[in-house]
Amino acid sequence: MIQLDGSHDEGGGQILRTAVGLSAYTGKPFKIFNIRARRKNPGLQAQHLEAVNAVARLCNAEVKGNALHSKELEFVPHEVNTGRINVKIPTAGSVGLVLQALMIPASLTTLKIKIEGGATYGKWAPPMDYLANVLFPLLGRMGYNIEVGKIKDGFYPKGGALVEVSVKRSSLKPIELIERGEPLTINGISVASSNLEKARVAERQAMSASKILFNEFGDLPLDLKALYREAICPGTGITLWAECENSIIGADSLGELGKKSEQVGKEAAIKLIKEFSSGAAVDSHAADQLLPYIAIADSGKLKTTKITGHIRTNAFVIEKFLDVKFRIAEQEALVECFRA
Repeated sequence: MIQLDGSHDEGGGQILRTAVGLSAYTGKPFKIFNIRARRKNPGLQAQHLEAVNAVARLCNAEVKGNALHSKELEFVPHEVNTGRINVKIPTAGSVGLVLQALMIPASLTTLKIKIEGGATYGKWAPPMDYLANVLFPLLGRMGYNIEVGKIKDGFYPKGGALVEVSVKRSSLKPIELIERGEPLTINGISVASSNLEKARVAERQAMSASKILFNEFGDLPLDLKALYREAICPGTGITLWAECENSIIGADSLGELGKKSEQVGKEAAIKLIKEFSSGAAVDSHAADQLLPYIAIADSGKLKTTKITGHIRTNAFVIEKFLDVKFRIAEQEALVECFRA
């Protein structure tokens, strides 16, 4: 049984999500201890527990320690099922982070995933708009077949999201994302709950981001949509992405109580410009999320903005489950995967 120390490097929930996903994918059981040891609220929180339980149902796994605040977990997977899986998140935990764990084994089968509850925009987690417009298209270039269906947004503190995605059995091919090429278009979605429409929150976020992006990119086509979506509590967010000749660079920002709409848009625009200006082919958030799929494909190479703790942590976990090695060049921000 594979043994994992959950306090390794950044010591967060990603170790668990990647391990659960790859365990189901490979059929290899594992035990993890010190779960989320470097977080101020260590152990399994609701979104981590739901991710574990969802993957367990997907592969009929035998699980020990799957309880709130548990710091140890054993996971023994069996064959991955086909069909449909429904997940319910009782809090404002991240929908995107639950999907992270499910998507790895889902590539083995044909599956419809429905997630009810949770948040589509939240702190320290990828928004669904980022996944749909940055990560999923990049995975599509590797042959990963995923389609987004319905999205109902959820925000802190009540959650209440509804997200549906469909995955088809995928045969992944290696990819190298080293040169992003010239920018073609700048796109974005500025979203707010419908009860904020009177205050024109979504438009103000979009306009603030547009001004900064125009100053940086000049006459490059710019398409930022301001949308209002039904939600059970107020909330806002914005996702931006630059379509380039060879890749996609993304960034986002979250609205919070007391934070002006204009500041939300400004933050996202500055983040996108910083990621783009680094010369990277992949932004720092997409890079670590791509690593499991590059490893499944046996090889790949990424040039990103910077080497993050998430990148190092994911590489560490992946090497435990798959016969690959990662070479990480910190100064060049290059990540290379090759068969061991």
